[in-house]
Amino acid sequence: MWKRWTFLLIAAFVVAADQLSKAWIRANLLPGESSPEIIRFSITHIQNTGAVFGLFTNQTFLLTLIAIVGLIVILLFYRHLPQPNVLSTIALGLLFGGAIGNLIDRIRFGYVTDFILFRLWDNFYWPAYNVADSGITVGVIFLIVFLILGLTKKDGRTS
Repeated sequence: MWKRWTFLLIAAFVVAADQLSKAWIRANLLPGESSPEIIRFSITHIQNTGAVFGLFTNQTFLLTLIAIVGLIVILLFYRHLPQPNVLSTIALGLLFGGAIGNLIDRIRFGYVTDFILFRLWDNFYWPAYNVADSGITVGVIFLIVFLILGLTKKDGRTS
């Protein structure tokens, strides 16, 4: 039972933090407007009509459909996970919350509000992202670790 509540609370926290941060950005910065850069970091209001790294630009319907399918897959994976533990529960909660956060934007606005921007060097920027994207990224990393640990245990290896 604790796993279900942990999953739901983490997902709800990611959605709330994501939506509140995006609302603040939309209320305080015009699209394209940035805060001053501090050590290669800035807050920049970007309306992303595509997916990660700008793929599938202006494909809102397709990206919405992919997100819904992804949410269903996460729920099925969570429900049928043979031996869920804290790591897998956190990972799937982060993934689920991140997917919902970006899906809300896509449905409401037809784009996702991104705002965290890092300049790696001169005029090269890491693609802008948001709290939902961070949840998805950390969730994927945790899930990979969970799967690797699970595979090493089944093979009888310890390291």
